[in-house]
Amino acid sequence: MVLPDWKIEDIAKSGMINPFQKRRLSSYGYDMTLSTKFLIPKKSYQKELIIDPKNIAVDSFEEYVGDHVIVPPNSFVLGKSVEYFKIPRDILAICLGRSTYARCGIITNVTPLEPEWEGVVTIEISNTNELPAKVYADEGISQAVFLEADEMCRRSYRDKKGVYQKQLDITLPSMKRR
Repeated sequence: MVLPDWKIEDIAKSGMINPFQKRRLSSYGYDMTLSTKFLIPKKSYQKELIIDPKNIAVDSFEEYVGDHVIVPPNSFVLGKSVEYFKIPRDILAICLGRSTYARCGIITNVTPLEPEWEGVVTIEISNTNELPAKVYADEGISQAVFLEADEMCRRSYRDKKGVYQKQLDITLPSMKRR
């Protein structure tokens, strides 16, 4: 079942979203805020023939802090949410891009916030344009839509010891062996 705003607010006040801002609530979701910190792929990284999620070096990215970021044409930057999320065991959040940015060719990608996952959200911001695009910090970047399960999941993100648990910053790919 999709959660209505009043129920999201009740759960959020118990610590699911911190900081929680009531004005960011929508009918069935919450607009997460984009932080002022970004990781921008360096030009040398962008010329690689293969992008390997098992072998991405931190020095392939340039850290940038500001009230906005310019996303290069046909490229991406990584950002993070201001909010720290603690998803309850019976909730799943699906994150979707905001329409204002989508109408400018900006696509945000966030994987589902699984039951019992917690941390700040790493957000991929892609520019599908042939021109650079401006994205603003301290604004809504992606909407988390919360779904409540009829039953508790058998195996939560915490149970499976997910590699992105409790992340506090922009986190690059990590593919640990299982």
